[in-house]
Amino acid sequence: MHPVIRRALKHFSTAGLLLGTLLFAFSLSPSLLPRPTYSQGIVSGLSFAAGYAMGFTAHWLWDYLHLQRPGPRVERGIKLAAAGICTVIAVIFLWQASAWQNSIRALMGVEEVSGVRPISIALIAMAVFALLLLLVRLFRLTFRFMARKMRRFVPHRVSNLLGIVAAAALFWSVIDGVIFTLALRAADNSFQQLDELILDELLPPTDPMKTGSEQSLVSWEALGGRGRRFVTQGPTGDDIGAFLGEDAMDPVRVYVGLSAADTPAERAQLALQELQRVGAFDRSILLLATPTGRGWVDPAAQNTVEYLHRGDIATATVQYSYLPSHLALLTEGDYGAENARALFTTVYDYWSALPEETRPRLYLHGLSLGSLNSDLSFDFYDIIDDPFHGALWSGPPFRSETWRTVTQERDRGTPAWLPTFRNGAVVRFMNQYQGLDEPDQAWGDFRIAYLQYGSDPITFFEPQILWREPEWMREPRAPDVLPELRWFPVVTMLQLLADLAVGRAPPGYGHSIAAEHYLDAWLALTEPEGWSEAELERLRARFRQAR
Repeated sequence: MHPVIRRALKHFSTAGLLLGTLLFAFSLSPSLLPRPTYSQGIVSGLSFAAGYAMGFTAHWLWDYLHLQRPGPRVERGIKLAAAGICTVIAVIFLWQASAWQNSIRALMGVEEVSGVRPISIALIAMAVFALLLLLVRLFRLTFRFMARKMRRFVPHRVSNLLGIVAAAALFWSVIDGVIFTLALRAADNSFQQLDELILDELLPPTDPMKTGSEQSLVSWEALGGRGRRFVTQGPTGDDIGAFLGEDAMDPVRVYVGLSAADTPAERAQLALQELQRVGAFDRSILLLATPTGRGWVDPAAQNTVEYLHRGDIATATVQYSYLPSHLALLTEGDYGAENARALFTTVYDYWSALPEETRPRLYLHGLSLGSLNSDLSFDFYDIIDDPFHGALWSGPPFRSETWRTVTQERDRGTPAWLPTFRNGAVVRFMNQYQGLDEPDQAWGDFRIAYLQYGSDPITFFEPQILWREPEWMREPRAPDVLPELRWFPVVTMLQLLADLAVGRAPPGYGHSIAAEHYLDAWLALTEPEGWSEAELERLRARFRQAR
């Protein structure tokens, strides 16, 4: 070995390097979604750092306990053998990584890539490890400095303990109180400005029955970017009628932007007044759609249900954040639930006071974080005397309490990725391979439907995956999950976090719900009349072509 390399390696833990290499190799294995090069490099760097930390800690503990170590010659031989084995494993995994990533793409019908750029991955991983190592050594210098200062007043071991606590508090205050706060504030301002941007091609509606018109209680400016798209880019009665070959109604879409009022209660009241103004309670279906973090409602979900009900439907949505869902979940989780609860309570109180024979059927919907907040918008005990009709929650996040409960308490013999709960009397699950018509028994008047894919990391991530294999990875697996997927401690959690943050999949996989699956879900949940199987297939084909 070259003397320069030998001197450099003296500053590193051998056990840490060996274990880090193993975790680096494991990080190249497939997960749920295809990973871009930069994402793979970050995951590999974090995996190497985690392995290095565990190996370093184990080596330090061995020496601290004064346990017997092999002789220098034997120890040198063990190190060389282990280094050789780890190097071979890393090379094999790097060589196989491209085929693994392409196998995920082939499963999802996505064009293959030429390679995963092993050199780029290695360089990014080294940079991530170097940055983390620098932070750790900076922490050690801070701890030692503070411990030396405290030794003047307290015993040696006490000063070390206080030094660690003080250094940890200092680092946490800098990261959480300065870096994170400034970054979040900058992100919030950026997304707010983007939300308020009025695109040139979008014009205020001239129809006085449209939200955002001059007669509307919600101004065009107060809709925000997502709201303006929502009220102007859906199908019209003419669009639906042209497809059906008959007259159809214009669907009603009410949207209240975050800047339209100061509090959730005020925004909810504004939504109710706008619903009343445009005659929403005269429609057959009333839908409360809880948006994602930035106020987005999936057009695939909204357009399909409006076609199925021939435009005889009204939808109300209230925005609660400018941030993407993962940031809103971390920083504004309670506020999103409060906003959804205010809208539901306000509308439900008015709806439940209407004559039962003339009021519309009431449904809830939410995608991703919208699914979580929609679930939190009501209490079963408050509606048990006069329940609404049902809910469609798609791509539910792993933090959803109702979803987690029914999945854990599923009927024996059903898989975690598509469970059956109490024989489907109230709650049912579907994916791209099985609809809501199973199990084959009557579905009650109050219905909850989950539309989820087995390859969705937002649904199937869980913190416990750090140290244990999740149930959804056991056989039989979901058809859209690779058989080659394996669980590794620490590494699998990092892989799924990357899939959750930057993973992309075509419609019908991952967290991208296909319109035709929404159509089948709405069809089973709301049971619209007058559709033949041939007409439904023609409608499915229309939405497939629109992608």
